[in-house]
Amino acid sequence: MSATESVRWKGRDATRLANGLVEMTALTQGGHLAEFRFSNQNGASSENVLWESPWMAPGRAGSRLDEQLETGGFTGHALCLDYFGAPSPEEAAAGFPIHGEAGAGRWTVHELAEAESAACRWTVHLPVAQLDFERIIRLPNRQSVVYVEETVHNERDVDHICQWVEHATFSPPFLNHADSTLAVSATLGITSPTEYEGGSLLATNREFSWPHAPRHGADGATVDLRRPFSVEGFGFGAAVELDPRRKVEFLLAMNWKLRLGVGYCFRREDFPWMAIWEENCARSGRPWNGNTQARGMEFGTTPFSVRGEEARRRGNIFGTPTWCVIPAHGQKAARYLIFLFAIPDGIHSIENVETEDDAIVLHGERAKFSFSIHALGCRDFLLPNPGRLVPR
Repeated sequence: MSATESVRWKGRDATRLANGLVEMTALTQGGHLAEFRFSNQNGASSENVLWESPWMAPGRAGSRLDEQLETGGFTGHALCLDYFGAPSPEEAAAGFPIHGEAGAGRWTVHELAEAESAACRWTVHLPVAQLDFERIIRLPNRQSVVYVEETVHNERDVDHICQWVEHATFSPPFLNHADSTLAVSATLGITSPTEYEGGSLLATNREFSWPHAPRHGADGATVDLRRPFSVEGFGFGAAVELDPRRKVEFLLAMNWKLRLGVGYCFRREDFPWMAIWEENCARSGRPWNGNTQARGMEFGTTPFSVRGEEARRRGNIFGTPTWCVIPAHGQKAARYLIFLFAIPDGIHSIENVETEDDAIVLHGERAKFSFSIHALGCRDFLLPNPGRLVPR
């Protein structure tokens, strides 16, 4: 039932994992998770739930940031490692890529022979950062759930302070203003300290409570961040602290017309922040061209794309650290789940997600309705114990 195969995706080398129910495609260049969908034959909507960037083209990252985005192939779910954001002009001229080396490097793929899963292991070396990164993806039979294990190894003789962000991004046709909403286990938030290039929908450097963020230039007015692409021609950046009372956080994106949703569950100890980025036809230059819509819901160790000494100068926000440390000659690991689900008739909102022994449970408004997704061993996968760590 399960299969792993080398494919071409929009002209790029890729690996596709499939189990007869769902399919996931990852790019060799940059390691981006480019496609996640239900298989055509199962009767559910087979729309790709991840962002397909409109400028996808083979090639290596150039020296300018627009070239890095355009030819670097950023799409879907990208890894931002060592630093989060743009390099300085001098670093860009020297070939430093946006969001770190992993998103521009060529990853090595190792197929894992497992009877009950489609599984692969990806590795990539970051020569400047002196880090090695490993990602293992398992797609068990008869499940619409992807189990992801990631490990960063530090080659240095000293501890390495860095940023680690999972840049999950969604866009039309799946995510759109008319039919879609988002849900996050968030609490407090803060808007970006800088103006958004092309026009800011949100006020700068203002605290708020999820999901209502202060709107730019309108005293007392707010923007509901659960609704994407609310005002065309504007973009924004913001960050939210994920609920410190939880051990497992969640992110959901849902299309109510298609009755289709995608979700993530991850450990707060790994990723206590979510950076939120929206481009809604605001940037007129290349490669955006004034017609790009994308919403990033980027869970990680860092609230904003602020690098190095500036990030450390800011220190903790809301009492939560804004970077992570990879020990000298040591490693740091993270785990998360990605899952697809069909939304049952009669459910019109989803406000909470919990992991049970063998199921992901999604709760409707005020927990009045709920439904579950089969996910063998999901609780132990996220909160390991010696008994059962990984579904086989």
